[in-house]
Amino acid sequence: MAITAEHIREKLTAEIGAVHVEVEDTSPNRCAASFKVLVVSPQFEGKTLLQRHRMVNSCLAEELKEIHAFEQKTLTPEQWEKQNAQ
Repeated sequence: MAITAEHIREKLTAEIGAVHVEVEDTSPNRCAASFKVLVVSPQFEGKTLLQRHRMVNSCLAEELKEIHAFEQKTLTPEQWEKQNAQ
């Protein structure tokens, strides 16, 4: 399975109800082996950082078998707004 940034974006949007997703292929030659993601979802409300990351990891369980490095940042819509206001 070829994993693309668009595939990851679509899956997180559909399964976690993300309202904003940024996905960057950070592989040296853009070979889809390393990704950095920012996920903003109301489903993260009241969840710890570990719980949020587990939600993302569960959503992308199959894809993570093929990805060598995965960095994630998870925010609620309120946290996202505060971050962008700065």
